[in-house]
Amino acid sequence: MPNANRVDLADAVQRKTGLSYTESLAFVELVLKNIIDCIARGEPVKLSSFGSFMARKNGQRIGRNPKTGKDAPIAARQVAVFKASPIMKRQVNGVRKLQK
Repeated sequence: MPNANRVDLADAVQRKTGLSYTESLAFVELVLKNIIDCIARGEPVKLSSFGSFMARKNGQRIGRNPKTGKDAPIAARQVAVFKASPIMKRQVNGVRKLQK
């Protein structure tokens, strides 16, 4: 199964909304840019029934250069993380309703 990409998302938006392809692609780009901008500012993005995007700080650590085998420091940095909502996890696993 091929990966979905921006073009596929824009096609889906176009089919569902009736917008032109250019408008649909601009819409997808705008949504993604806003998510990235919020994460870069340190603000979490929470999408109901989907999940949360946030930045997490990774401290400095020692890694290993795979080519030489020598230890090398890896600088502290921020990484983007995504946590799926319980609703999304259930849907991915094919469960539509809450089990009692």
